[in-house]
Amino acid sequence: MSATAPTHDDTKQTKDPQQAEPAGSAVRRPSTHSLLGIAERYALLAIFVAIFLFFLLNPASANFGNSANINTVLRGQTAVAMIAIAAVFPLVAGNMDFSLGATAATSSVISAGLMANHGQPLVVCVLASIAFGALVGLFNGVMVTRFHLDSFVTTLGVSTLLAGVIQWYTHGQTIYQGISSTLTDFSYTKVLGIPGVTVVVLAVVVIAWFVLAQTPFGRSLYAIGSNPTSARLVGLRVQRNVMLTFVVSGTIAGAAGLLRLAVIGSATSDSGTSLLFPALAAVFLGAAAIKPGFFNVLGTVIGVLFVAFTVNGLTLSGVDSAVQNVFNGAALLIAVGLSTYLGMRRRARG
Repeated sequence: MSATAPTHDDTKQTKDPQQAEPAGSAVRRPSTHSLLGIAERYALLAIFVAIFLFFLLNPASANFGNSANINTVLRGQTAVAMIAIAAVFPLVAGNMDFSLGATAATSSVISAGLMANHGQPLVVCVLASIAFGALVGLFNGVMVTRFHLDSFVTTLGVSTLLAGVIQWYTHGQTIYQGISSTLTDFSYTKVLGIPGVTVVVLAVVVIAWFVLAQTPFGRSLYAIGSNPTSARLVGLRVQRNVMLTFVVSGTIAGAAGLLRLAVIGSATSDSGTSLLFPALAAVFLGAAAIKPGFFNVLGTVIGVLFVAFTVNGLTLSGVDSAVQNVFNGAALLIAVGLSTYLGMRRRARG
């Protein structure tokens, strides 16, 4: 699924796979140097800066600008940011992965269980978490590409399955004993004043941006998301590349689970839904920024920060704690509507 909801029945041809337009770009984009183009690209960033300054100067949220509060927000959004970046890969290629939250939650439980119940060293847990995420992604990719199952249904089924596994293994309890202190201490380690886990997220962001924006593989994913039939006709390996998007997203989700364990110091029976929907809200908000109408990594990062700091500011201002779910749901609806509108307007302009 892309920001402009391309269909796999389109027959539009692309002349060159290296220069194929990203999903939803069947028509000419506005000039990035025009006022309209600049407004589209940076509107979300401008709104985020305005909201940040509002809470910073608002006496009701006096602690908002404290470095301790900012670092707390950044640490708390580690897993959400990782899952948001993971979700971009299949979305760019025209698919949805609803299993990412459950994959991260299961990865967290696996790592905690290996430490607490089996005395395994941290390095084994790290490898197990990442390998588990990659295997889940590979399974999703095989089901979608080889057996032609709908990605939404497939990944939703996997998510439900993993939620059941979590409940079975944990018996609804929290695993908090035996967690490696090296892992939990890492989340409090500062690198140039930034939490260590945030540095890991930044590294993943840079790599993901480079892959999607600067490599033939990334450009091929946008072409596939726009029109898989045309992409196949010009020689792109559609099935392989789509499968790789699921493997990459699953691997990142597996790592997200490990980082989540580092941040909270325990593994709960949570199914991962609390991670998935804020991440999706950020991804769809990101599709309205930097490259409006296209899923992109930098826009997604802005979306994560926008949602996280807005909720934090409202909470510090004394708004009821239920605001987080309300805001996440509203942000997701607005983001999907906005990205769809941008795509429709782009097509109408053509």
